[in-house]
Parts: sequence; structure tokens; C-alpha cells
Amino acid sequence: MSAEWAPPGVDPERASIARVHDALLGGTENFASDRSVARKLKAAVPEVVDLVWCNRAFIGRVVDFLVREAGIRQIIDLGSGLPTVENTHEVAQFADPTARVVYVDIDPMVEPHARAILAGNDRADAITADARDVDGVLGHPAVRRLIDLSQPTAILAIGLLHLFSDRENPHALVRAYADALPRGGYLALSNFLASDNPKAKALQVMLQATMGTGHFRDRASIERFFDGLAPVEPGVVHFPEWHPDERIPGPLAPWEELLLGGVARKP
Repeated sequence: MSAEWAPPGVDPERASIARVHDALLGGTENFASDRSVARKLKAAVPEVVDLVWCNRAFIGRVVDFLVREAGIRQIIDLGSGLPTVENTHEVAQFADPTARVVYVDIDPMVEPHARAILAGNDRADAITADARDVDGVLGHPAVRRLIDLSQPTAILAIGLLHLFSDRENPHALVRAYADALPRGGYLALSNFLASDNPKAKALQVMLQATMGTGHFRDRASIERFFDGLAPVEPGVVHFPEWHPDERIPGPLAPWEELLLGGVARKP
């Protein structure tokens, strides 16, 4: 992609998480700065592309559960990133065509590309907003048009919270979104897991060096995001362990242990 194609507000010289993610998936909605970071991440942890696809698969299983089993018909996807295969709205609306989805991302490139995919779909939309601005997100006209927070709703924060340092108090942020959910609503989230895993250390160092972010947390800190909520079995686990499509054949690979995620219901 050439720099002159960048929409207003996009600096092609500065890599963004959404576009690096796209580059790792082999997409074309990225710049040289994003591809440079993607190469460095792959050099540090060669399985990082597998990790990104594992993340996509986790989101798909979560959304399918929310719609088919939990009866959710409204989803807000925070930090959604650029559209790729098996998007949240595709999984949700395949399970139930009446499902409504709003994508939220701070990268100005996400909204126009998502809306191109959503053309003609009046039950899904995308907005450019900072997930840290809870009132701005939930009060956005597109969110208010599609999402009725008096009705069962799910909020996804998958692949988002590791972008925020403890100084930004991500636990309070998650609590604010959980407080906005009605009874019977669901929260799904994830975070990189701090551990002695050498791949975790390598990825954290590279994310900090290239993006200035990448905040890994221990299990207790990740589980604390769900305080006051009722966890969905099997609780907070590594992605491949959450409602797998088929039996896990053996021990997880080291790269599969880099992330923890889960889903919980508001009583």
C-alpha cells in the first residue's frame, strides 16, 4: 500500500497494532512500517503467525457460543482490528442473521475498510474510537442505533488489554464496561500471560521495542478482570483449551501458552 492512500489521521511511518496484525495475516492493508514490525516479531517468535490465527479461532468460538448457546444478539467488539476472515459479524450472523455487531478501533483505517465489507448490512457497523473512552464508545450514534444496552449484550476485549499499562488501570476500564452491561450480558477478554516461557519473554521484549506496548500479566491479574462476574466453563484458560472444536491431542506447544482468555456472565 502506498503512503498516499492513507486516510486522514493515519501516519504511514508509524506502525499500528491493527495493521501489523494485518501484515502478519498476509493482508494488504498495511505500510512498510507495519511490515517491518511484523518481520521483527516473526524473527523473535517464528510462531507468531500461528498465534494470530489461534486468536482468530478463539474469537470465532467465543462469538459462536455467545449467539448459539448464550442467546446473545448484540456484540460490541473493542479493538477489533482490520477486517479479515471469519469476522465477528460473519460468525454471529451465520448463527443468527438478526445478530447486531459494532466494531470499535482507534486506528482510522479500520472504519472505512470495515464499512466496505459491511455495505448493505444494516445490522453491523464500525466506528473509530478509543476503547478507553467508555462513554464515547457506548454513546456513539452507531452504537446507540444498533445496541440496546437494556437487552442482553456481549462486549469483546480480545487482543486489547495487553496494549494498556497498569498505570492506565485496565481493570477499572473493564469494570466500567461490565457495569454498563445489563444482567445476563457477557464479557469476553484476553491478555498475554507473564511467565518463564522464553517465547513470552521474547515476544514481550520485541513488542515493547517496536510498538512501545505489550503488557503481559500473571494469571491472577487476568482472572481479576472477571471479578463480580460468573465465569463460563472452563474459566480462564489458554486459547486452544476454550471450547475446542475437537479434542486437544496432547500438551500445548509453548507458543499456545502465551495467551489466556475467557468469557463470563453478569449475574
